[in-house]
Amino acid sequence: MKQVTIVCDGSSLGNGNGKPRAAAVAVLGYRGYWRAFGEFLGEATNQQAEIAAACIGLKTLREPCKVKVLTDSRYVVETMTGRFRKKANLDWWKKLDDAAKKHQITWEWTKGHVGHEIQEVADKMARQTAELGRVDERMLEEATAGIGVKEI
Repeated sequence: MKQVTIVCDGSSLGNGNGKPRAAAVAVLGYRGYWRAFGEFLGEATNQQAEIAAACIGLKTLREPCKVKVLTDSRYVVETMTGRFRKKANLDWWKKLDDAAKKHQITWEWTKGHVGHEIQEVADKMARQTAELGRVDERMLEEATAGIGVKEI
């Protein structure tokens, strides 16, 4: 099985106030090379955007893989490892469960906004996608072009 790393983040601008603008980004790494995938979610909460970010990364994989998922969302890590129960956002959790089925996954929490290069890319791209209101493929490509060969 291929070993893949996914670093993901979600962003909901205006979360809890009026009409939020949410987006999610997953940065996939394989053999030291990185590529970002994103989705504009529209009116979604920050928790939903975090779930969606992991889902985007896993859905992108075309075959079963050994995957290390890094996220700054304790909510996602604790729920996917069984320490939290799924009490809300059930449709979102179902999508993530379906995307995770065929993979061997290690869920890891990483502190956000502390200079972790790839996590910072995921965070910045999620925020910019939410601000734009759409996915800009060129922006995602340019953001990962500067990462270079790096293993996590």
